[in-house]
Amino acid sequence: MEVQLKKYMRIAAVCLLGAGMFSCTKDKDSPAPPTGLNPQPPVVADFDIDQLGDTYANIAPYEFRFKWGPYNTHDPSIVKGGEYFYSYSTDAAFGTAAPAGIQVRKSKDLVNWQYVGQAFDGLPKKGSDFIKQRGSTPFGSLWAPYAMKVGSEYRLYYSLTGPAPRLSVIGLATSSSPEGPWVERDLVVTSLNNNSLQTNAIDPTVVVDAAGDHWFYYGSAWDGIYVLKLDASTGLAATTGDKGRRVAQRGSTNGTINGNIEGAEVIYNPELNKYYMFISYDWLETKYNVRVGRADSPEGPFYDFNGKNLNDPEDNLPLILAPYKFQGHSGWQGVSHPAVFHDGSQYYMAHQGRPGENKYYMVLHVRKIHWTEDGWPVVSPERYAAVEQSAIAQAELVGEWERIVLGYTVVPGYAEEQVSPNFQVAALLQLNANGTLNNDASSSWTYQAPWLTLDWGTDLKERVYVERGRDWENKVASTLVFTGLNGEGTAIWGKKLKK
Repeated sequence: MEVQLKKYMRIAAVCLLGAGMFSCTKDKDSPAPPTGLNPQPPVVADFDIDQLGDTYANIAPYEFRFKWGPYNTHDPSIVKGGEYFYSYSTDAAFGTAAPAGIQVRKSKDLVNWQYVGQAFDGLPKKGSDFIKQRGSTPFGSLWAPYAMKVGSEYRLYYSLTGPAPRLSVIGLATSSSPEGPWVERDLVVTSLNNNSLQTNAIDPTVVVDAAGDHWFYYGSAWDGIYVLKLDASTGLAATTGDKGRRVAQRGSTNGTINGNIEGAEVIYNPELNKYYMFISYDWLETKYNVRVGRADSPEGPFYDFNGKNLNDPEDNLPLILAPYKFQGHSGWQGVSHPAVFHDGSQYYMAHQGRPGENKYYMVLHVRKIHWTEDGWPVVSPERYAAVEQSAIAQAELVGEWERIVLGYTVVPGYAEEQVSPNFQVAALLQLNANGTLNNDASSSWTYQAPWLTLDWGTDLKERVYVERGRDWENKVASTLVFTGLNGEGTAIWGKKLKK
C-alpha cells in the first residue's frame, strides 16, 4: 500500500491544477452553457514526421498546448467520431502545470494529432464532492479516462482520487459530440480507504458483448482488476452500489500479491469470438509492459498463453509490449496503459511512450495489431506511420535486420518501486539468401506471405508477421518489420536495416 500511495503522489506531481478549456456542466437535466470553451482552436500545421522528436521541452508549457500534437499524452483512450479519431488522456505535462479536465486531441490519420482542449472545466462536481465529504481533498487532476460511443451518445468515464489510499471514484459524463460540452451524469463505482477487500476505483474500460450487454472493468493495485455489469442505457452500474468482482490479479515470487497491475483494456473480437484483456504491469515510468489474456465470456475466466487463469496470483504471458531499444536510439520505456481500438478490420494499440534519455517526457504511440494464427494479438515493433502496404516478395527479406526478443523476466521482490526500464535490446540478424540465419548452417528461415518462420535448430520456432513500416529510429520512410510469438509465448520483433 505504501508503494502504491507513493506512486499516486508522483503522478500527481506532474498533474497540476490549472484552468480548463471545455466545460462539464453540473446539472444533468439542464445543461448550462460551457465556460472557458475555445470553440475554434488555432489550426496548427501537421508535424513534419522527420522532425517529430522524442523530446519537446520548447513546446511543453501549457501556453504552447496547440502545438503539443502527440506530446504530453498519458493513459490515452481512443474513439472514432466522424472523420476523426479522438484521444482523451490524463492531466499530465512535462515540467509544467497541466489544467484539470482531461486532454483531448484529434487526428484523421493516427499520425498527425491536433490538441483540441480540455473535456472538463476543472474537476467534475460529483466526483470531487464524494472525496470531500469523506474528509479528504481530491487531487487537482483527472486520470486515465475511457471514451466510447453508444448510438449517437459519447460517454466519457473519468478517474479522480484523493491522497488517502483507495479513496477514489470513477464518474461518467456524456455528450452528443466528441468535443463536448460534457454533462456529468453520476458516479459508476467508488472505493473507500477503509475497504481492504476492493481494488482502487481508477482506470476504467468498457466492453460491449455479443449480446449487446455492457461490462465495466477497473482497478489498480491491491486487489487486481474487477468487472461489473452496466445498465447499457445509462452507462452506470446495473445494480446500485455494485463493486463487481475480481477477474485478474498478480503474484510474486515470494507468494504475496504484487500490486503492480492496472490499466486494463478489454475488447471483443467478433471474428475470433473471444474477449481479450490487455493488462499493464509494473512501474509507469520505466518497466511498464502489456500482458494479454482471453476468455469466452466478458465475465471471464480469462486465460493466458499457457492456459493459466489471470485471476490466479502469478505473472502471465504473452507479454506483447515492453521497454525496448533499437540500435542507435535511447529506447522507449513506460510503454503501457494501452488503448485498443479498431477501424474496420484493422486493430490498433495506443499508449504512452517515454524516451530512454528522459523518462518524464510522454509521447503518444499508436501501433498496428495483428493476430497470430492461433488467435493471439501481437503489436508492431514500430509506431504506425500510414506506410502504404504492398506484396512483399521473399527476395526482399534477404539482408540485415535488427531483432528484439521481449524476454522480460520477473525479479524477486517486484512489489518494490522499480527504477530501471530493463530495456529489451536489439541484436543484429542476418537473413541469408541460402535460407540460413546468421550463417548458422543448423538454422533456417522460410516465408509464406505474410508469415516468416525463423527456425534456430531447436524446438522453439518463431512465427512472425511481415509488413511494411517506418523505421522511426533511422528516419527511413519505409522498410520491412515483423512481429510475432515463439512457441513459449515470447514476443519477437524485427525491422530490416537499409544502408
